[in-house]
Amino acid sequence: MKKSIVIALALMLSLGLSGLANAADGKVYRWKLAETWGPNFPIFGEATKNMAKMVKEMSDGRFIIRIDSSNKHKSPLGIFDFVKTGRYQMGHSASYYWKGKNFNTLFFTTVPFGMTAPEQYAWFYYGGGMELMAKVYGQYGILSFPGGNTGNQMGGWFKKEINSVDDLKGLKMRIPGFAGEVLARLGAKPTNIPSGELYTALERNTIDALEWVGPSLDLRMGFHKIAQYYYTGWHEPGAELQFMVNEKAYNKLPKDLQKILTVAMKTAAYDMYAQSYHESGQNLATLAQDYPNVKIRSFPEPVMNAIKATNASLLKEFAAKDPMTAEILKSLSDYQTKVRAWTNLSDRAYLETSDKK
Repeated sequence: MKKSIVIALALMLSLGLSGLANAADGKVYRWKLAETWGPNFPIFGEATKNMAKMVKEMSDGRFIIRIDSSNKHKSPLGIFDFVKTGRYQMGHSASYYWKGKNFNTLFFTTVPFGMTAPEQYAWFYYGGGMELMAKVYGQYGILSFPGGNTGNQMGGWFKKEINSVDDLKGLKMRIPGFAGEVLARLGAKPTNIPSGELYTALERNTIDALEWVGPSLDLRMGFHKIAQYYYTGWHEPGAELQFMVNEKAYNKLPKDLQKILTVAMKTAAYDMYAQSYHESGQNLATLAQDYPNVKIRSFPEPVMNAIKATNASLLKEFAAKDPMTAEILKSLSDYQTKVRAWTNLSDRAYLETSDKK
């Protein structure tokens, strides 16, 4: 974070007399950010606080962002409309929550069997992802930016073991995004529930299973007290959260504050990914040591084969319905094919070699 502040200060200086003139006018810009998460929500909520702190410090107090958590604005899944209408200048949420408004928004969080977090960041910033996201969100007067990655997520908590595709039929599961579409096609009943209601929904059998994130956040949510089967992931290999900015409000900012905001968002997003990785490592060790009742499983091969085939079929089906969907999916697929060759040659080969005993 200190390095980012130095970089941002240097960037401010590079703006020269224009930046000095903006600072000299003494105007303080005050924004509000609405987040999907509750107050003091770990990791996700820390990303917004880090961003707002950097903005305040790098602007020398000229740009203040107030954060309203879901307990304040009362609409965890209303962030899109808040930012679109200008009720809030900013929001922090996940793009795939808005598939009911525009189906193409969900592809900017993650897709099943898609890219890992580093691959996805490369796609966003160097592979055309930001430009495609701008096309989708620009229709609503919203600017969208990466808002922090969870890394590879776990496949979820289940009260009963999954032994076959038949075990998915009728299964009530909290699972958003394209993965929900896949499981629905296989007979499950996916639903999306705000984070603050997940434990109660699982405890009261409103749902039979849920996926949230991974050890980084799941352990403190207490799901292991209710469901003992913890499955490895397939659906969110690199789930990216999202900062949304009202475009009109952004355009009213002086150029130096625009730069400060974009640098702070980018830094806070990547810092969240590092923190998520750290917390997952720590909490997995705690889970293994303190909760031997939890059984970590991978879905059986026949189940995974059915999921993969359904996912491929659905992607093809949706691409045929809409040119924008086809463009996004082609970009994702082409980039993943290209960058995965390097991932395999570097990370996979290294891990397979170094882990041999």
